[in-house]
Amino acid sequence: MCLAVAGELISCNGHPDPLWRSGDVCIGGVLREVSLACVPEACIGDQVLVHVGIALTVLEPEP
Repeated sequence: MCLAVAGELISCNGHPDPLWRSGDVCIGGVLREVSLACVPEACIGDQVLVHVGIALTVLEPEP
């Protein structure tokens, strides 16, 4: 069974190569550094789904 959790992207290292891009995500009040290689479109303030230190997708805001 796999578990992914949602968190808010707080900062981004801004690396020019998308494969090396990473950022800090706040998950339940805890900051974790995660890879943003799978979500090059992610911006600060976005909610992302994180699994094993990798942001998998940007979540759409609820209407």
